[in-house]
Amino acid sequence: MKEINIKYSQAVKEALEKGLPVLALESTIIAHGMPYPENVATAIRVEEIAREHGAVPATIAIIGGQLCAGLEKKEIERLGKAGYKVPKVSRRDIPFVMASGGMGATTVASTMIIAAMAGIPVFATGGIGGVHRGAEKTMDVSADLEELARTNVAVVSAGAKSILDLKLTLEYLETKGVPVVGFGTDEFPAFYTRKSGLGVDYRIDDVAYLAKALHLKWSAGIEGGVLVANPIPEAVGMEFEQVEEAIQIAIQDADRLDYEGKRLTPYLLGRIKELTDGKSLEANMQLVFNNVKLGAQLAVAYSKL
Repeated sequence: MKEINIKYSQAVKEALEKGLPVLALESTIIAHGMPYPENVATAIRVEEIAREHGAVPATIAIIGGQLCAGLEKKEIERLGKAGYKVPKVSRRDIPFVMASGGMGATTVASTMIIAAMAGIPVFATGGIGGVHRGAEKTMDVSADLEELARTNVAVVSAGAKSILDLKLTLEYLETKGVPVVGFGTDEFPAFYTRKSGLGVDYRIDDVAYLAKALHLKWSAGIEGGVLVANPIPEAVGMEFEQVEEAIQIAIQDADRLDYEGKRLTPYLLGRIKELTDGKSLEANMQLVFNNVKLGAQLAVAYSKL
């Protein structure tokens, strides 16, 4: 894979050549995150926020069988219009989607892989995958966690998706040696809500300090990523009890309909949106915007090192 050429947008290519800050962004949120045309408008707004805070956005995807770091607006439009017809691509799927010559929407894991190949050390997303509830029976553990253990990229997210078993997710990350940093918080955020009742490894309030820690980690040859847990803004965060009630109903419905594997998370998120009268979708969008802001600031601070 290391010998495969990456297609860079002109802006990303020039930024990397000049050592300017670049922020990686995923594309599953475009194809699978929300309906067209809201998905395209959101993706364009996300890129604008990155630029406003000093970083060149590099939306990651597979287009025409080629790994891409940075998309043109027409390519974002293609992904958004195609929607769920575009395969969701994780680590295992990359070579097969490339071989097909088609499009692929990258998850956290595959975005990390391609970002690392492209030389982009900071990536902002909504929330990572993790250990699913009931995993002691299903063994359903997201590939995102393994990628964090092996790939040198800092992932800025609003914690992990609250549909997951957050305690087991944090224990898994601890086992794999992945530092969990709470940015401005002592408590691990749970996606839609700032609260989980669970702690983080380190609370850091200063972007420059965080960038220095990342630089020292990778300069010392300590492989693997860092999870930067950035809580949803208080003004748009949802109450923990409201979110948990909706999750429990959604999980029961998913069990009844026999949803599992790749179909499970999209179903749960969609059902939670229905149960919260759309509040979860608005919260999702706002937390992504917030993470992109922090991700861009971190990319700027890291580039100075």
